[in-house]
Amino acid sequence: MERLDTPVLDDHLHLDPRHGRGLDAVRDFARLGGTHLLVVNKPSWHLGVEVEAGADFRAVFEETLGVVSEADDLLDGRAWPVLGVHPGLVSRLTDDRGMTPEAAGELMRAGLDVAAEYVREGRALALKSGRPHYEVTDDVWTASNGVLDHALSLGANCDCAVQLHTESTTDLTGVAARAEERGLDPRKVVKHYAEPGLKGPTPSVMSREEWLREAAASGDPFMMETDFVDDPDRPGAVLGPKTVPRRTRTLLDEGLEAAVRRAHVETPKRVYGIDTEATLSR
Repeated sequence: MERLDTPVLDDHLHLDPRHGRGLDAVRDFARLGGTHLLVVNKPSWHLGVEVEAGADFRAVFEETLGVVSEADDLLDGRAWPVLGVHPGLVSRLTDDRGMTPEAAGELMRAGLDVAAEYVREGRALALKSGRPHYEVTDDVWTASNGVLDHALSLGANCDCAVQLHTESTTDLTGVAARAEERGLDPRKVVKHYAEPGLKGPTPSVMSREEWLREAAASGDPFMMETDFVDDPDRPGAVLGPKTVPRRTRTLLDEGLEAAVRRAHVETPKRVYGIDTEATLSR
């Protein structure tokens, strides 16, 4: 297929070389014109890691760094790791393992501290955190917001972006305010699986055609993602790795070159400090 005359970044996906498609998914992405990836570690328990201490997350992070290094070799651009603690872990710890919300929050914050070490060492690009997108008790919600606040503080300390998994909403001005209170530019807070029209953080828009057209028409900063989960037990879940290159081609065919540049060049540079043009080898 003819290459696209632009970098093409998928801002949020997962790779699982042990159980999923792994590098074959990267090859599909690259074959359709994809050039850059932000690879987020899978939830710890999906990789068979039942954490007892912050250090236990290292196995998850190291596995992610390994597949990112291999993906990097398959791309005309770059792959970067995004490391952190999935907010759904709080329910696994409280509901399945009987921990108090306070203890669960403490363990999750410890995991984020380890992820931040990788950022400080230059081995990871950004952090991942958030809060449950489903109904929880008040105590769990309070603990989860404490974890989110800790991630924002770490982002400020490390001068890095923080990707968030949150409830479905187009108004996260409250989260943006929390970031500002902790010294983190709200533009460096990214809501993954975002709808267009998000207020507060930077939207990483789920790459549905209608959502992307709306984001493109808005003139506001945005990025594109699939949230590819790479889980053979959920083959139809979310979007596949070919989607972002395909949707980018559609936007270009519709004359939306400025929006494509905003999604794949300007916004990633503003949020993450990455240069998707300079890192393009072709």
